[in-house]
Amino acid sequence: MLKRLSASLLLAAALIAIPVAAASAAKNPWRQSHPWNICHQGGESEVPGNTMYAFKRCLKVGGDMLELDIGVTKDNKVVIHHNTTVDSRTSGTGEVNSFTLAEIQKLDNAYWFSSGADGVSYNHDKPVGSYKFRGIATGARTPPKGYKASDFRVATLTELLKAFPKTPINLEIKGRTTAENLSEYLDNARVLANELKSSKRKDIIVVSFKQEAVDLFHELAPKIVLAPGIGGMSSYLFGHKPLGEGSVAMQVPITYQFGNKLLTITSKALVAKAHANGYAWQNWFGDSDPDAEVSWKKLIDYCVDGIMSSYPAALETTLKKTKSPAACKKRP
Repeated sequence: MLKRLSASLLLAAALIAIPVAAASAAKNPWRQSHPWNICHQGGESEVPGNTMYAFKRCLKVGGDMLELDIGVTKDNKVVIHHNTTVDSRTSGTGEVNSFTLAEIQKLDNAYWFSSGADGVSYNHDKPVGSYKFRGIATGARTPPKGYKASDFRVATLTELLKAFPKTPINLEIKGRTTAENLSEYLDNARVLANELKSSKRKDIIVVSFKQEAVDLFHELAPKIVLAPGIGGMSSYLFGHKPLGEGSVAMQVPITYQFGNKLLTITSKALVAKAHANGYAWQNWFGDSDPDAEVSWKKLIDYCVDGIMSSYPAALETTLKKTKSPAACKKRP
């Protein structure tokens, strides 16, 4: 998720004492009495991330919601891919927007995935035998039982929405190229809004690092709810105004290392404050906190509404054996 927080957001997290107007008097359907298991990229540390295989497997291991990233191809098709280039994950090289949909779907989207004791899922320097999903997308290897070769290619958003008609989904708008200029985010926001503006689904959240992309998307597709970008979160945490029209959830890390200071972004008090203001609270993991049981238990105790983990199978085990405090059931 949004792993680069601005200085204003970080400092604001320590200064969140100013009251902020509530988002809505109505109950927020994204609030949960026990955290949702949100599969980050489908669980990219357990299986090849942002593949249909990962998303299908997410639900099988107990996931409640999918988290994924979108990019746009040369022919303006919305595809599911984390990076602005295909280099680190697929059998190809180049920026996502240099491919047509037909071209990008010829790539093996599980080509560089491996898992092992080093905890690095996309290291290109491992022995060939480490890449156990390589070749499934192209038909060189047999897919696992119950899956097909196409589950390991770059998928389209249309395919995903059709495959998961009743599963909540979090969509992050990325840029088009490695430069990641604001204009690229806005271009992608326009394309995504065009695809979703007629959707009747109420279980999709759209977010972006760039607040301007979130705002533009909302202008073009106002029925789809949002989580704010850095600008919206900064403003909220400083107490200047609510998160923004259409925002229903805060998506943040637990802590963030800013220079020589470790700043608290998530605490029991801050989560309670957001809940009182009518917002849900969902956590992702940056570099300062492990995506592991020690963090998951802390977040359960804080009454967060969702945990975006790259280890959904392991998280599900923790969620089943760890009860939320009784206070979490008192939903504003």
